[in-house]
Order: sequence, then C-alpha cells, then structure tokens
Amino acid sequence: MRKEDIKPVKAFRILGRSIRDAIKSVFRNFSLSIASILCTTITLILVAIAIVITVNINHITKNLEEELTIVVYIESDTSDERLADIEREINNISTVSQVTSKSKEEWRLEMQSYSDTLNTTLNYLEENPLLDSFIVTVLNVDDLRPTALEIREIANVESANYGEGMVEDIISVFDIIQTVTLAMVIALIVVTAFLISNTIKLTIFSRRSEIEIMRLVGSSNTSIKLPFIFEGFLLGVLGSIIPIIITIYGYLIMYEQMSVSSSFSIIELVRPMPFVLLTSIVLLLIGSVVGMFGSARAVRKYLKI
Repeated sequence: MRKEDIKPVKAFRILGRSIRDAIKSVFRNFSLSIASILCTTITLILVAIAIVITVNINHITKNLEEELTIVVYIESDTSDERLADIEREINNISTVSQVTSKSKEEWRLEMQSYSDTLNTTLNYLEENPLLDSFIVTVLNVDDLRPTALEIREIANVESANYGEGMVEDIISVFDIIQTVTLAMVIALIVVTAFLISNTIKLTIFSRRSEIEIMRLVGSSNTSIKLPFIFEGFLLGVLGSIIPIIITIYGYLIMYEQMSVSSSFSIIELVRPMPFVLLTSIVLLLIGSVVGMFGSARAVRKYLKI
C-alpha cells in the first residue's frame, strides 16, 4: 500500500471507531444519556410550538393584509367618461396594485341578496340610491392610509374608506405577536443549546478519568474528542425524534380540526406539506448540531484538552 493511501484509511478507521465508541457510550452511560435526551426533547417541543405559532401568525397576517382594500365611492352625478378618468387617476398612484370597478347596480344586487328586508326596501325605491365605486388593492398594507388620503383629493370622489383605526389596531397587534413569538423561538434555541451543552458537560465530567487514561496512552486530542462529538450528535438526534413526531401528527390533527370547524373558518393555517417536513428538518438540525457543538465545547474548554 502506498504511503499516501495510508492516511485516508487511518482516518476512516478512526472515524468508524469513534462512531462505534459513541454508540457504546450512550448505552454505557444510560442514565446521563436519558437526561440529555429528555432535556433536548422538552426544549425542542417548545421550539416546535413557537415555530408553528410564528409561521401561522405570519401566514394569517399576510392573508389579512391581502384582503384589506380601499372602497372608493363616487359622487352620484358623475358621468361615465369621468368615471373612466377617475379609474385611470387611481391606477396612476404608485402604491396601488389593482383597481376593480363596482357599479351601483352591482351593489344593489349584492345588497338584495343579504336579506329579504333589504330586497323589499331596494325594490320599493324607484331610483337606486347607491353609488358607483372602485375597490382598490394596495401593494403594502402600510400604504392603505396614504393611498386613501391621496384618492380623496381626486375630483368627484365622495369617500375612500378602508376601516381606519380598526385596521391599524389589528396590524399593530399582529406585529407585536410576530415579534414576541420570533423572540421566543430564538430564546428557546439558545436555551436548548445551553441545556444540552451543560448536560453533556456533566456526562464528560463523570468520565474525566477515562479521558485522562486516553491521554496517558498517547491518544491525540482529535481521537479523544471525536467519540464525544458523535455522542452529542446521537443524543441530539434521539432527542429530536419525539418533537418531530409530535409536530407532524399534532399539526396534521390541528389542521384537520380547524379546517372542518365553523368556529375557525376565518383562520387559514399553513398547509401541512411541506411545512411539517421543513419544521422537522429544523428540529433535527437544532438537536444534532447543538449536540455536536455542545460536546466539542465541553471537551475542549471544560476539560482543558
């Protein structure tokens, strides 16, 4: 065998031995391994809940913002030519995304379908009292107010309403919830890293004599640290299994229940696929990566290898 072929073979041998020792160590130190796994499981469940809440609030907010429009009513004595000019003027506003015209006859037919009382009242009137209008969609929800103010300055515009006050309050509440849940996700990830790292530190501390023996017989720092790094990875993966299962089945059940319930008909959750798959991958990455880095940090700094 050539000399240049020896190093890769040795590296694979060390890697294989490290993985084998890591698996053995998990079972040999079963009580500490269970503590690490439980710690990871609990914190990752909280992370999963926070992710689900954050993503769905963003989704609901986006849907709500897309439905927010400005209803522009035109003065009753406005000619058809002027109506066309007003529509062009509104379309020329930079913040406007779409303009849809709605005649007073269309309003009449719609309102007659609401109730028999309205139907009877509108049929009784000889002349349609309603106004021609435009439904205006803006590019961004923050553009609602300035766009409405600009439309009101157009000649022959009776009013331009978008639910002033209530809309701002709703958006403000959703922004606060988004900020809080995002901060909660970040905080939980940090807590997860801290707890897993410290749990693994306890595991390594209980085996300090084993590490000292390995150093005395001439083992390199890499060959000492690798089994612990793989052990941390394995503990992180095992700790993420239950949160992943809970996320997948829990979200599927919640989505189905809320889809058929009339009480939550206005709330549209994110579709399960690929959302649960991506969330599961995130949980697996958090558990495994934090486990590896927690082990590496504990071995390098705590035991001064």
